[in-house]
Amino acid sequence: MLRHLMTDLQHWKDRKDRKPLILRGARQAGKTWLLKHFGEQEFPNFHYVNFEEDERLNRLFQDDLRPGRLLDELRFYLGRPIDPVTDLMIFDEIQRSPRALNSLKYFCEQIPELALCAAGSLIGVLMTPESFPVGKVTFLDLRPMNFEEFLQGIGEDLLYDLMNGHDLKRPIPEAAHSRLWELWKQYLVVGGLPEAVQLFSGHKSNLYDAVTSIRVVQKNLLDTSLADIAKHSGRMNALSIERLWRNVPVQLAQTQDGSAPKFRFREAIPGIRGYEQLNAPLTWLEKADLIIRSFIVERAALPLSGYARENRFKLYFFDTGLLGALAGMAPAVFLKYGFGSYQGYVAENFVAQELRAAGVERLYCWQGRTSEIEFLVESENEIIPWEVKSGRITNSKSLTVYEERYQSKTSFVLSAANFQQKGTRSLAPIYVAGTLARRLKDRSFSVSFP
Repeated sequence: MLRHLMTDLQHWKDRKDRKPLILRGARQAGKTWLLKHFGEQEFPNFHYVNFEEDERLNRLFQDDLRPGRLLDELRFYLGRPIDPVTDLMIFDEIQRSPRALNSLKYFCEQIPELALCAAGSLIGVLMTPESFPVGKVTFLDLRPMNFEEFLQGIGEDLLYDLMNGHDLKRPIPEAAHSRLWELWKQYLVVGGLPEAVQLFSGHKSNLYDAVTSIRVVQKNLLDTSLADIAKHSGRMNALSIERLWRNVPVQLAQTQDGSAPKFRFREAIPGIRGYEQLNAPLTWLEKADLIIRSFIVERAALPLSGYARENRFKLYFFDTGLLGALAGMAPAVFLKYGFGSYQGYVAENFVAQELRAAGVERLYCWQGRTSEIEFLVESENEIIPWEVKSGRITNSKSLTVYEERYQSKTSFVLSAANFQQKGTRSLAPIYVAGTLARRLKDRSFSVSFP
């Protein structure tokens, strides 16, 4: 399961001012596999320890946090030499050991030559400012596999190469476009968690068996995530966090116009009203990478953060596959693309997920009096509106209102249609959302059209 983040890991390895790296991400996002693969590909040796599997590891960090002593202890624990100059050291599930987490700052200061990576779910939740001084570690975030990575993961290398190298101002060959559209619908069922993708890859010749088996895996992953909530948030908090998490697909399904609705506090948790009371469980889920928040703005001006209010937002699920599983949507609903009122918000959730995977950390939505643009993306001092359509209809009254009000130089309409240029509007297939976002972020795609 090749991941785009491998390039970021290689850049980190080559830095002269390298610091210990913390890889964050939701459970089952593929952190362990990625770091082991990184160790195999880039180092003569790598050494792996897991703080969840063996409680003895925690005891090694109890006396003191001198890196020299800790390396000696780890050599005896693993029964082999560790060369701090050439080898990679991996601390997995480090959230289970606050002392090990705190030790990273001493490795940074006293043995900076050691390539040290730590990983774990819920790090964002459990890490406090006292864990280590700011500036002593580097962070990377691993999201679920995006659509491009999904194509590679199921062996569709030709289509991956086509998307990765295609001129995004020209139509994709129609046969490839049709195939990508079908695979996109399958991705909505499977999602981007590597275990589900790997299972699908091995059974895709029988689509019914594949998606049936995947739903079982996804329900197990949901149970694991709920167990994490209960374990790490306290009994009373866990109940509120779980209810809020389950309420996200419920509110998404209440859409009337095809777009995801503004999140309504009064419907989230019985007996709790208002943003202030919901802020703690909401923040917990965000830091655990289990939800995606998109802030609603009424004015599209730079910086967008200056026009966002903390209590006006939409919420999306972090993975479309788990969204369908938790909402109880039958896989056939996705594959036949007969979502009904589901179509809009599922397509919107997909785009939110792709934007996050491309490194867009803070999402925004614009709402006028009777108009709405699902996403606003900042790029090179420009605000680019992204309209999301769940079918082949690409006309948009809301986008017309927005373009007239803000005189936007370019805009994107994501739908089932192939690439087409209409003045300053670029029509694009919805499955290229992540590819487009990544190229805009890397400045390898011009936002100006003839």
